[in-house]
Amino acid sequence: MKAIPFCRRLAALAVGVAVSSAAAAEAPLIRVGWTIPGEEAKYWMQQHPEAFPGLGKDYRIAWTQFQGTAPMVQAMLSNALDCSSQAPLSLAQGALNGGLKAYVVAQHVGESPSSFSVYWGVAEDGPIKTVADLKGKIVGVNVYGSGVHGGMAAVLRKHGLDAANDIRLVETGFPGSESALRGGRVDAGVFVQPFAARAEAKGGVRKLFSLQDVMPNTAHAIEVCSQAFADANPQAVQHYVRDLTAAMAMALAKREETVQVVAKTTRAPADVLETYLLKDNDFARSPDAAPDFAAIQAMFDLYAELGMVKAPLKAQDFRRDDITAPIR
Repeated sequence: MKAIPFCRRLAALAVGVAVSSAAAAEAPLIRVGWTIPGEEAKYWMQQHPEAFPGLGKDYRIAWTQFQGTAPMVQAMLSNALDCSSQAPLSLAQGALNGGLKAYVVAQHVGESPSSFSVYWGVAEDGPIKTVADLKGKIVGVNVYGSGVHGGMAAVLRKHGLDAANDIRLVETGFPGSESALRGGRVDAGVFVQPFAARAEAKGGVRKLFSLQDVMPNTAHAIEVCSQAFADANPQAVQHYVRDLTAAMAMALAKREETVQVVAKTTRAPADVLETYLLKDNDFARSPDAAPDFAAIQAMFDLYAELGMVKAPLKAQDFRRDDITAPIR
């Protein structure tokens, strides 16, 4: 067989690489927003893309981290994101106040009567003993307009307080909540995992109230995609939701690996994560990443009742079944 000159082989290789690169470049790019905590499926996709053969072939992802869900609404409204994690309140406010049109395609974490519930803690030896004692005090929240903010307002109302007028609300983020409480910058701080487990291990913090005081079933972090993007790129979104479905299954089935994945993302010590992650004292997760539309509707109704959204909403208006988890 006649040998092919080296220069010709090199040229052929270059052409092959160019064709391969062009094919990858033609795969639709999905700009995805994410945050901490509770998005293990995304953390798996970020750290182990090799486990998802369609990622990079059927679609590509540009990841951007945010400090909460409300800023991601603004990013979607300004067309800087195609998909992102949202809380039902931030989604509702974005839809009603900014005209955000989106589909709920998956769910990351929520609460059930047997799961961990987001709570507000106070100094164990401090003067605040009841929710009513918060009147006139400084209360921390992860970010204004978040779903956690809405749930807190509902609990305060149950105890005769108006979140808009009876307390001073400040943003601390979730990671900074413990230091804000221990440093006296807030009188009550908001705690989610893994930061709750870390604070509890140190001691000195007492739980004052939790979101389950008003709503036993909650959808905390749901995945939404722009209707315009999804309608224009339904196959790409299907591939993305298929991988979210698979990643959720991986996260639950491979707990030891998930602990390491989450430790790398959150910088929380693995031994702290081991005390709660994917155990009974963690958030509730659907093994197939399916959105709980009934819980989302209940939350929409509560926010309308509280006046936190200006009109009622129907969760079904954010649904498109062919791009909704589970997709396998």
